[in-house]
Amino acid sequence: MTIEYFKKAEKTAATGEDDTRKIVADMLGAIEAGGEAKAREYALKLDGWEQEVVLSRADKDAAIALVPEQTKLDIQFSHQRVKAFAEAQLASMGEFETELSPGLFVGQRLVPVSTAGCYVPGGRYAHIASAIMSITTAKVAGVKHVVACSPTHPDRGVHPAIIYAADLAGADTILAMGGVQGIAAMAFGLFTGHAADILVGPGNRFVAEAKRILFGRVGIDLFAGPTEILVITDESADPELVACDLASQAEHGLDSPAWLVSTSRAVAEQVLELMPKYIERLAEPNRSTAASAWRDYGEVVVVGSREEAVEVSDKYAPEHLEVMCEDLDWWLKSLSNYGSLFLGEQTTVSYGDKCSGTNHILPTKGAARYTGGLSVSKFIKVLTWQRMSEESNRDVGAVTARISRSEGMEGHARSGDDRLHKYFPDEEFELGIK
Repeated sequence: MTIEYFKKAEKTAATGEDDTRKIVADMLGAIEAGGEAKAREYALKLDGWEQEVVLSRADKDAAIALVPEQTKLDIQFSHQRVKAFAEAQLASMGEFETELSPGLFVGQRLVPVSTAGCYVPGGRYAHIASAIMSITTAKVAGVKHVVACSPTHPDRGVHPAIIYAADLAGADTILAMGGVQGIAAMAFGLFTGHAADILVGPGNRFVAEAKRILFGRVGIDLFAGPTEILVITDESADPELVACDLASQAEHGLDSPAWLVSTSRAVAEQVLELMPKYIERLAEPNRSTAASAWRDYGEVVVVGSREEAVEVSDKYAPEHLEVMCEDLDWWLKSLSNYGSLFLGEQTTVSYGDKCSGTNHILPTKGAARYTGGLSVSKFIKVLTWQRMSEESNRDVGAVTARISRSEGMEGHARSGDDRLHKYFPDEEFELGIK
């Protein structure tokens, strides 16, 4: 493979993980032991919030009254498209019943979880779209109770536009609490009496680590890290748009990787030259954030063919993957590992992040090798069932007994033996008994 790094990242996704893990584990343990009082204590200490945690209808209405009408219309635009996409996902799933052999019926049921906890980031940026992405999808899936939580600011609480989006999307409860304490409150059922069956939504490294630690006790959407973008280009790409999109994702955080893989040396060189310009036009603190992310995590790779570009991209397994190349159908067919794919310069990660319809809660840190992003299916348990006639036991019972004895599991074998003796008392069977 012909690979040349024009720029290599100085840091990796694992940088700083150990310190985060200890801080979060200690906090979760303290909140589980101390309950709501401890969660409130952290909210006061970390966010300066000592008012009510559960938003009343009056609280919601007061916040919604502060949201500009155009912002409401834009949130409605996004909600309509995310909801329609989620409904199409649900329609693609199905229950079934089939007869595998005479008298042996098996099937599949689709059962939504009872309670979902949706985390909506609201610290440095008010992630309005995240409320739409998580809550809407849960409600379309049929989740009975959706608890949303979001960080507070001492002067106003939860961002009013986040409250409007969460309310529009169908959140049953909104908690004015963010960070690890917010995740813990949803997981342990604090303030609501509804312990989450699954926790979803993006967040900073502390939120992501809290979800990782709690996984097993509750479900989670995916293991999430800092936002990532990878752009694949050939000689037809517009370097200005490539640089713009890389910078737009680098503003997410100091540790947000932005990668370029190109079959064109000329395009790669132009993008490298343009990146300072596109970062410089951002206002502070976004400018400094993007500059640090590009310096420490940005990479530019030149490859010899589009097949090599696919191989490199699939190894990165990026959260967001843009393709600015000719023959887009070939790329759609050839690429396998990504959270969400954006084909052609006419679309961009920013569209998917905000309002085009696909979900923006996506796998990072290579997790796209084995999972997709948040979807209706994440909130739905695929449950199997079976029903059998006495006659169908004739074959299934005997095979079960023989396999069980081959494995050394006599108790399992007896389950088949006893039914065969009951249903066919006058018959003899080969049951693997030595």
